[in-house]
Amino acid sequence: MSHGSDIKSLVWGGVLLLLAACVPLVANGYWMSIALTIAMFTVLATSWALFSGPTHYISLATAAFFGVGGYLVGTGMSDYNMGFWTMVVIAPIVGAVLAFLIGIATLRLSGVYFVIFTLGLAEMIRTLVSWIQNNFTGSRGLYVLTDLTEEDIYIYLLIVAAVVYLAGWWVNRSRLGFALRIIGSDETVASHVGINTATSKVILFTFSGFVAALVGVLIAPRYTYIEPNGVFSPEISFIVVIMALLGGTGRLWGPIVGVIPFALLQEFINAYYSNYSMLVLGIAFLVIVYFLPNGVVGRIEQALAKRRRSTW
Repeated sequence: MSHGSDIKSLVWGGVLLLLAACVPLVANGYWMSIALTIAMFTVLATSWALFSGPTHYISLATAAFFGVGGYLVGTGMSDYNMGFWTMVVIAPIVGAVLAFLIGIATLRLSGVYFVIFTLGLAEMIRTLVSWIQNNFTGSRGLYVLTDLTEEDIYIYLLIVAAVVYLAGWWVNRSRLGFALRIIGSDETVASHVGINTATSKVILFTFSGFVAALVGVLIAPRYTYIEPNGVFSPEISFIVVIMALLGGTGRLWGPIVGVIPFALLQEFINAYYSNYSMLVLGIAFLVIVYFLPNGVVGRIEQALAKRRRSTW
């Protein structure tokens, strides 16, 4: 990506953030709830794309880290009388440590093996938490009671989105970003030219885990009641992947192009055809893989490049 393109990406990101910050002034109730969902998945999809976009490692572990954040804030507040903002600090650190340990152990895997492992990870944690609650705590869920409104949570998520976007902008311009792009093109070549592939991947995977856990904490007051099958649901991981791939991971702002339409589609399906939610996810994934492998942004850029060549 060129320097000029980088600057344009940063400017457009700032413009979109300012527009998004105005949403609470014109939306409330139902539409505010949808805006909150879009903000949540924008952060998750963008942080996912920072790691999986350049490396081409498809991670399905988002639900694991998201669930850790949500479950820890519920445990801290319900069982140990800890404050919400204390857990906002603690839970993401735990998520980052977990992602770091998992990254060290598994990022030597590649392809379908890595995909299967990350999916199994979220399911393992969900099952373990459910087993502990059923056999030792005697409860199925935890309450997260705060004074935060949906508008408050939305603004906090926008702040996180801005930080993630700036981090992505810096990574794209850094040696780390360059290393990750080489890894995505050919990891063997990357290792031969002196790039520490394991370290590069672990850094971004850890950051992704930190962000997902932070989102899990911030969104918990919206749900009020935290239950393992909800916060550790594999559907969260699949939705994040589909949104990011639909928009395209070739540009930093690409995932949001997929987040908005797919969030609206999911809201419609859940409202009127809730039994077909997983079917929609499956169909969407197949459509993206076969018809939009580079996402909407990639398809548009290809069309523009073809038009420029034809005019020459």
